[in-house]
Amino acid sequence: MSDIYESAANSLGLFNSPCLTKVELRVTCKGISDRDALNKPDPCVVIKMQSHGQWLEVDRTEVIRSCINPTFSKVFTLDFYFEEVQRLRFELYDISSSHNGMREADCLGAVECTLGQIISQRKFTKALLRQGNTVGKSSITITAEELTGNNDYVELSFSARKLDDKDFFSKSDPFLEIYRVNDDGTQQLVHRTETVMNNLNPMWKTFKTSLNSLCSGDHERVLKCTVWDWDSNGKHDFIGEFQATFKEMRLAMDGKQVQWECINPKYKVKKKNYKNSGIVILNQCKIIKMHSFLDYIMGGCQIQFTVAIDFTASNGDPKNSCSLHYIHPYQPNEYLKALVAVGEICQDYDSDKMFPAFGFGARIPPDFKVSHDFAVNFNEDNPECAGIQGVVEAYQNCLPKIQLYGPTNIAPIIQKVANFASEEMHTKEAMQYFILLILTDGVITDMADTREAIVHASHLPMSVIIVGVGSADFTDMEMLDGDDGILRSPKGEPVLRDIVQFVPFRNFKHASPAALAKSVLAEVPNQVVDYYNSKGIKPKCPSEYESSRTFGH
Repeated sequence: MSDIYESAANSLGLFNSPCLTKVELRVTCKGISDRDALNKPDPCVVIKMQSHGQWLEVDRTEVIRSCINPTFSKVFTLDFYFEEVQRLRFELYDISSSHNGMREADCLGAVECTLGQIISQRKFTKALLRQGNTVGKSSITITAEELTGNNDYVELSFSARKLDDKDFFSKSDPFLEIYRVNDDGTQQLVHRTETVMNNLNPMWKTFKTSLNSLCSGDHERVLKCTVWDWDSNGKHDFIGEFQATFKEMRLAMDGKQVQWECINPKYKVKKKNYKNSGIVILNQCKIIKMHSFLDYIMGGCQIQFTVAIDFTASNGDPKNSCSLHYIHPYQPNEYLKALVAVGEICQDYDSDKMFPAFGFGARIPPDFKVSHDFAVNFNEDNPECAGIQGVVEAYQNCLPKIQLYGPTNIAPIIQKVANFASEEMHTKEAMQYFILLILTDGVITDMADTREAIVHASHLPMSVIIVGVGSADFTDMEMLDGDDGILRSPKGEPVLRDIVQFVPFRNFKHASPAALAKSVLAEVPNQVVDYYNSKGIKPKCPSEYESSRTFGH
């Protein structure tokens, strides 16, 4: 089976998916044993990433002299991709003062893990393995933190008083423009308020903008603000201008008002007693935090991964080598390849590593009635298998015992997982998000029921991934993936959010398993965030989360 567990790095060049986010890793070690009794070690940790089967050094910490419990100040910044397995290796070296090179003899131990494991645990501690894979007394702890992007929003509420009157027969009709001044001196319009007619003391509507758009995340960046008197012919009259920074605007967060004098430079030069052309006031500044996928994962949200396998007769007799379910002694079939590729990634975000596996479209023992949601391990009370390997074994054991039949109905299995997800929904906490992987060889028979089930599921913390195995015509399946239009139930109710991702396995036949995983999982982080944000559910704080459950290493 090892070939389907090959490193995901083989496909890194296939899709350059945008980096979801950056993660900072910090490293500490404990109980480093002295190699010689006289001197304490001078530790340094090297971090390597696997690419095309090779371990390449990414970076290394500083060397801390004479220390057995080092806390390194070096911070590693890595790009994080949910849809890839990113394998890391941390090697601890003792750099003696006589030479700064690294010899193998100086390696005190190493640990291999994936970036996903570190992130889902937030604080990942493991014993360092010495050469020959023996466990030593020393351990390493890696802590992950998301490098917060500028994905927060601000809500600003401006007004003005005593603006200059520019109109003869009525008062000015003021509006305010805010420009961001870029590093190259160019200006980018951030917001233009509505016009308040005939009013020298306007109160403009509160507006929302991203912090990125307002100041590129730089709180000291200059913002150029201009007040105009609107004119119907488009030749607006200039009232005055001022410069501000977000740092100044933030002062309005505690209910204080922040004020700027609105200045007309020409008047300043010409008029002797000129003070200003009015005062602009920021009445309120509110930061709205947009939570990211990692906020939820680090707050303890688990990805609950469930598999459903198509056992309909159209797959062909499993004893026949042409069958899609044929178990070849050396070469995994498409069902296994797809299962392992996607499961390998999801398992890092699931602490108990127990995966329910169901089958549909077969007659099952003892009475050989057709079932569309039977446990692949035949244990209806506990359909969970231990790890992805457990699912693979349950699948292989189940094939000889069942009779492949039909039709291809997937609504029952979507409803089954939806029932679990709806129990979770009532907790109103971000603790479990369900991913259902459906592997099927053909066009489904219960399209109307399936559409109904998906529309219902779009209100729940779950996503559905369908992988089409074999060479059938999957045109109807594309309809379930709402990318090109909005999926509706037979009654016309639209999906609340797009939760289905469909891919034909044949598109990835000659690519590595990682390419398939990458394609089907790339949308999941946004689906998780969309769900929780739409429900107004915040991630749990790490401290609450740690007290509510503990991780086994």
